[in-house]
Amino acid sequence: MSEKKIEKLVLSDAEWRERLTPEQYKIARKHGTERAFTSPFNENKAAGSYNCVACGTELFASDAKFDSGTGWPSYFKPMTDNAVSEHKDRSFFMTRTEVRCANCESHLGHVFPDGPNPTGLRYCINGAVLDFQPAENSDK
Repeated sequence: MSEKKIEKLVLSDAEWRERLTPEQYKIARKHGTERAFTSPFNENKAAGSYNCVACGTELFASDAKFDSGTGWPSYFKPMTDNAVSEHKDRSFFMTRTEVRCANCESHLGHVFPDGPNPTGLRYCINGAVLDFQPAENSDK
């Protein structure tokens, strides 16, 4: 069985600026970061999915979210193996692993090897580049 090839979303800088707020653009396209403890998703405990604000790709499920105490929404695994891509980041005189949306290459945050079981990973993600989609209520 062959996997379906995904077309990557590629836009011009002007199109990204039109699509995103100034803060989202700074983080997603210019590899910025939001201040710690400013994302409303940091405290969100509702069931649902966290999607890329730039392209809508499902990135993280609420059941993989945990309170890392760092001030950024944190997850121990992505929604699927191909939801995010990882890249070496040598900025700020250190080497880290940058996390991007695999579909549109928007910067999301970084992944660290100090998370909880079962993966031991901590995906430390800027909430400004996430869009939360609540799970459908099965009682409807």
